[in-house]
Amino acid sequence: MLDFLLSSDAIMALLTLTFLEIILGIDNIVFISIAANKLPKHLRSKATNIGLILAMFQRIVLLFFVSFLIALKEPFFTYTNSWLNLALSWQSIILFSGGLFLIYKSTTEIREKVEFPGHDENQLKSKKIKTLSNALVQIMLIDFIFSIDSILTAVGMTNGLHPNHYYNLVLMVIAVVISIIVMIGFANPIRKFIDNHPSMQLLGLAFLILIGFMLITEAAHLSHTSVFGNEVGAIPKGYLYFAIAFSLFVEFLNYKFSKNIKK
Repeated sequence: MLDFLLSSDAIMALLTLTFLEIILGIDNIVFISIAANKLPKHLRSKATNIGLILAMFQRIVLLFFVSFLIALKEPFFTYTNSWLNLALSWQSIILFSGGLFLIYKSTTEIREKVEFPGHDENQLKSKKIKTLSNALVQIMLIDFIFSIDSILTAVGMTNGLHPNHYYNLVLMVIAVVISIIVMIGFANPIRKFIDNHPSMQLLGLAFLILIGFMLITEAAHLSHTSVFGNEVGAIPKGYLYFAIAFSLFVEFLNYKFSKNIKK
């Protein structure tokens, strides 16, 4: 286990996944803050911290559930004709559905953030929250919605890193725990940074489109799909790491360039 966690692939996956979990968790922090701010002042920080800790446990439980489904690798349906061959398993169905969901969700989120900024925040502000328990229930519901793309991202980043899926699960859990701890400790600075650099969140959503496409191709590869005799191959995760690193480097150059112009 330790050898795997200290391997270069696992460390790179952990760093990338933790970064994405934090970037994608910004909306979660915003909505949690809105829900907590409806309480009396002395309960706000308590509601935020308890809500994030409960959210962490909720995500870990969901990770166990999704990992169990992904472990079901045996094909239960095969189809063959002159141009298409495939052997469907629950693993390939979960990955394929997750990939489609990530692409749809990311595209929708980018559109809403560009054309209708503040729409979801305004809807939440109109809801009444009177007690700490009401706020925590609201926070848990909010986090459940945001957990879906977070968990699918984790699956996409770690699937196939190790033959034993429990090793990959441990890596996902570590990334979720680190990201929640960072969000609890640095929620406000992170939020201010993203507010000042909204392109970072759009970049994170764009990365989800890449991960979604990777999940779809991986599902086709694991179901041994071949079209006109050509089998679909898996995309090496190194390509994904390079795309993310290069995009962040370009964003860093843009940030430095804008800063120099302001001076």
